[in-house]
Amino acid sequence: MIPITVVDVSDAEPLVLQVLRSGAIAQGPMVKRFEDAFAEVAGVRHAVAVNSGTTALVASIQVLGLQPGDEVVTSPFTFVASVNAILEAGATVRFADISDTDFCVDPAEVAAAIGERTKVLMPVNLYGQMADMTKLAPLAAERGLPIVEDAAQAVGAKLAGRAAGSYGLGCFSLYATKNITTAEGGVITTDDDALADRLRLLRNQGMRARYQYEVVGHNYRMTDLHAAVGIPQLDKRVEITAARQHNARVLSEGLADVPGLRIPAVLPGREHVWHQYTVLVTDEASRTRDEFAARLTEAGIGNGIYYPKVAFDYDCYREHPGVIEADVPVARRVARQALSLPVHPKLTSAELDQIIETVRKVLA
Repeated sequence: MIPITVVDVSDAEPLVLQVLRSGAIAQGPMVKRFEDAFAEVAGVRHAVAVNSGTTALVASIQVLGLQPGDEVVTSPFTFVASVNAILEAGATVRFADISDTDFCVDPAEVAAAIGERTKVLMPVNLYGQMADMTKLAPLAAERGLPIVEDAAQAVGAKLAGRAAGSYGLGCFSLYATKNITTAEGGVITTDDDALADRLRLLRNQGMRARYQYEVVGHNYRMTDLHAAVGIPQLDKRVEITAARQHNARVLSEGLADVPGLRIPAVLPGREHVWHQYTVLVTDEASRTRDEFAARLTEAGIGNGIYYPKVAFDYDCYREHPGVIEADVPVARRVARQALSLPVHPKLTSAELDQIIETVRKVLA
């Protein structure tokens, strides 16, 4: 079986051992080192490490001081952490439909979704490509709305030379399957000194110094052990991204003319980091998406459906008072057609050929 993803953190062993031997494994100098390196990647002054990508979203919304009934506009085609974080922070979720070219929120749909209660825009950078921030950022500025950028899958992605996470508050996931991982972890990036200071207070039980409480806080801390896992990957980020980009090019060249299969596009001005290589199995294909996925699995090609439904199309959200359903036909169609193929850096040339050959055969 060619897996959909492979996790290799073997380079972290020396730093992990250094932390273990130090006897101090909680948040400390290794986290600071990781934060400094991450801030450089995002091109911002501050990176605040936390214990998950979901926590990054929750904390970012919390520091913006939303009140009950305040709304956050986001994508319906995303991992439910985006929705859960908004609800946990006490806000209401409103959805805007997506574009089927980048799978991110359509700026025109976002503009239409903004109302009197809207307080935050939360675009989701999906599969490793940024949302159209060249339109979303001016829209947010015009309406006086802060941006919480869900960049969970987009470490190092760029648009017009500007990095993901550099608009307002950027939220990243460092989960085990991400391009850069600490096993569990997250990061919030910002150029706002005051917000960064408040985030650091919030993650540490509201303490400025030991037993000096300034805000009602939480334990959102990352450990030095987790940071030690991530630092070598940040050091190799360019190499990791280049391997994913190469694999994506090979797949696109080999699959470009398969009937009923729409390969992913890198839109002008954007640097895609290929967290996932996601195709659309269109209605013209010889098989449905689910039939296609089953045949790939039988043939030993790992694959994933990210995501099988729009975010609010589950019982736990349908009747939730904090979730406002929306008419999102593009997101519904993409959820029915999307399937991700392996694109991770450990793929060999022979495995890439096998993926291409199998896809072509199954959809012949």
